[in-house]
Amino acid sequence: MEDDGGERSSIVIGLIENRAKEVGMAAFDLRSASLHLSQYIETSSSYQNTKTLLQFYDPMVIIAPPNKVAPDGMVGVSELVDRFYAFVKKVVMARGCFDDTKGAVLIRDLAAKEPSALGLDTYYKQYYLCLAAAAATIKWTEAERGVIVTSHSLLVTFNGSFDHMNIDATSVQNLEIIEPLHSPLWGATNKKRSLFHMLKTTKTIGGARLLRANLLQPLKDMETINTRLDCLDELMSNEQLFFGLSQVLRKFPKETDRVLCHFCFKPKKVTNEVIGTDNARRSQVLISSIILLKTALDALPLLSKVLKDAKSFLLANIYKTVCENEKYASIRKRIGEVIDEDVLHARVPFVARTQQCFAVKAGIDGLLDIARRTFCDTSEAIHNLANKYREEFKLPNLKLPFNNRQGFYFSIPLKDIQGKLPSKFIQVLKHGNNVHCSTLELASLNVRNKSAAEECYIRTEVCLEALLDAIREHVSTLALLAEVLCLLDMIVNSFAHVISTKLVDRYSRPEFTNNGPFAIEAGRHPVLESIHNDFVPNNLFISEASNMVIVMGPNMSGKSTYLQQVCLIVILAHIGCYVPARFSTIRVVDIFTRMGSVDNLESNSSTFMTEMKETAFVMQNVSQRSLIIMDELGRATSSSDGFAIAWSCCEHLLSLKAYTIFATHMENLSELATIYPSVKLLHFDVAVKNNRLDFKFQLKDGPRHVPHYGLLLAEVAGLPSSVIETARSITSKIKEKEIKQMEVNCQLYHQLQMLYRVAQRLICLKYSSQDEESIRQALHNLKENYMNGML
Repeated sequence: MEDDGGERSSIVIGLIENRAKEVGMAAFDLRSASLHLSQYIETSSSYQNTKTLLQFYDPMVIIAPPNKVAPDGMVGVSELVDRFYAFVKKVVMARGCFDDTKGAVLIRDLAAKEPSALGLDTYYKQYYLCLAAAAATIKWTEAERGVIVTSHSLLVTFNGSFDHMNIDATSVQNLEIIEPLHSPLWGATNKKRSLFHMLKTTKTIGGARLLRANLLQPLKDMETINTRLDCLDELMSNEQLFFGLSQVLRKFPKETDRVLCHFCFKPKKVTNEVIGTDNARRSQVLISSIILLKTALDALPLLSKVLKDAKSFLLANIYKTVCENEKYASIRKRIGEVIDEDVLHARVPFVARTQQCFAVKAGIDGLLDIARRTFCDTSEAIHNLANKYREEFKLPNLKLPFNNRQGFYFSIPLKDIQGKLPSKFIQVLKHGNNVHCSTLELASLNVRNKSAAEECYIRTEVCLEALLDAIREHVSTLALLAEVLCLLDMIVNSFAHVISTKLVDRYSRPEFTNNGPFAIEAGRHPVLESIHNDFVPNNLFISEASNMVIVMGPNMSGKSTYLQQVCLIVILAHIGCYVPARFSTIRVVDIFTRMGSVDNLESNSSTFMTEMKETAFVMQNVSQRSLIIMDELGRATSSSDGFAIAWSCCEHLLSLKAYTIFATHMENLSELATIYPSVKLLHFDVAVKNNRLDFKFQLKDGPRHVPHYGLLLAEVAGLPSSVIETARSITSKIKEKEIKQMEVNCQLYHQLQMLYRVAQRLICLKYSSQDEESIRQALHNLKENYMNGML
């Protein structure tokens, strides 16, 4: 396999659908040798579920069948890829390649776990589409890369995406989870404005990828979440363990998770006569992987020492399943029989090349020893040549850098060059305060040095064949190690690091409930608070009896920031991290948002049409276990139609009993609270001084009418005073009618509101963890307040 280094995508996706709006997806991660299967019913004509998964996997190749068998009114997955993912390589394969029977056989043979553990035996016929996609994906990968996937080496997850919180692609963008909105306008320094970049203090590439995956699909399993939180509790209370783990994780190579793919894929043909640059490159990558694995296994005893006395279930379980696992010592011993003890993973290019050439112990292969001697002789000749030029041309500061592309070259400071360089020097390039160049002698020695190194790589691979076969037998064990290191990197170097860099008690552990209230005390925006030191915290309380909150306030008062803040706190809690709040109790939810206002030129949609499409997706997929965030719905069309749509959507969501936060500056919507007792009104405090708005950014109970705030802002913007005065007289007449209607509603529904508030307090007491005497006193106070009409 070629080296898919860095953070570039390494995922190949197969997509297929049927006429019943079902989509099957197979995501093959070449980096970690894992296959993720998903099959689901597409609930929207715009393929929102498919877009969400494609954003999550971020593929480098998408494989699709040629014909479009989409139901009426739907574009089809093939056209979807053409329209929205033109930047991704698309491969069209015949429908015969999408063979579900062959897919099931392949997964049975290649999965590291038994097929029964994946649920394949039970659901084979039901989930045939993702198996068909898997068959095409594996077939293309083996043909394109010239490899064979070794038996029982793939980590397969079946239908796993439904065990995670659903965050659609639009919400990911609006909440700035991965990338900030309008980032090209702010420049590269604006990266820190997204949640992912704020948390991205991981030390390994695998840890960063795991963090991104968790943010895009947070956990829904409370047991797993609480296990991570217990681990964080121990790290925060035990500094020695926290710093010890931080130091030990640095000993493991940054690319440990990538090592696996070179043991899971076997070249189709390996012989002693293997020649050519491509094969030498492949051999070099393979040797590098063995060295990486050796370095990682060498660091394992240090991890064992740090985790020996850990108390939390997660760390104790890692110690038991990894640190005490004798297979790792066995693999390390087997590597030690062939690989030299002094060989280490190196990042400096020439040091890495030397380590790879001398990886195998001396005396095992005579031809390898000869190639090494040639490599050493040419390397020495290159350094002697540099010394010769220093003396001959009086260039004492001449340096001899090396890179993998061009080999050795000379670097000479400009201040040492008097006039022109001698004609002997060729390929002269100015680079900062230095000149980079070469000579014919150096070029000739570079060719011989590279040829000797390639010969070393090829002979070394031949020597390593037996070792590679032995390692391939333990691929699932190595997969566990890579998975554990990525998880530890995320929890220790990201979660714990971010919490520890904040002031004491700025972050707290969230509590989870099944059906209880949703409460956040003194919550803050995790990203913006790091930019603004004087960030104002705010509270939130939603329960079954008060499941809709309408947030009101003028433009720029903080409504959108508050909505984003709530969502990011929920996401942090669901990935098992502390949250920026004094206290929080959260129930497991899916998040749906309708935020932002912008035309979508690609789909020929106006701002209003984009709003309606997003709202339609929310309405079609919402359930009682959803958290819905609506920001300024209906403002992009006529005021009467916009108000009617916003009111109707609120009533629909109230009937579903989903938890909803609805931000608006349509003051008429406050009438909902006079009719429906489960609606709670909040407002952002704004003071008016000398016809100027003073924003407090503080959320308070009840409605708050800021007279003519739109007119005040318009005046600041520079509208003529005559226009402003005419607008004032018009709005005052409209307001008189609205106030009269509110008074009528309050009289009609006052008694019902009182009874509903009593029920709400009783439900909260039901989930309370207070002692019996405190609850008895609370019930007595509730009765007194009801009798006195003070609720």
